[in-house]
Amino acid sequence: MAMVEHLRSLDCDVLTSYDAGQANQGIPDDEVLRFATEQNRAVISFNCDDFVALHRRSEHHAGIIVCKDDRDYLGQVTILHAYLQDVDSLFDRLIRIKKQNQPGLSHPVFVVQEYGR
Repeated sequence: MAMVEHLRSLDCDVLTSYDAGQANQGIPDDEVLRFATEQNRAVISFNCDDFVALHRRSEHHAGIIVCKDDRDYLGQVTILHAYLQDVDSLFDRLIRIKKQNQPGLSHPVFVVQEYGR
């Protein structure tokens, strides 16, 4: 929930599965994506493999963001928020927030990678 709190502190409109009354119900990922698309919302998930596969085979969606299950939620939210300030829409886009080592820095930083179909 730390990621949700950070996003909301930046005035991002976040709807969690708990908020939508769909938590812990075993809803398949494709249905989660369909629901989000119907609501014109992007999905944020730690389930990278399944959502990359869905992105590649789905016709259209409102956006998919996959993140690393990492305790540095603030680092992930910061790079995500900066990225979102520079794009008009996430429609049909999948982005991944990932940690990578940068030469000359003593600690890894988060970067955004966009996936094609």
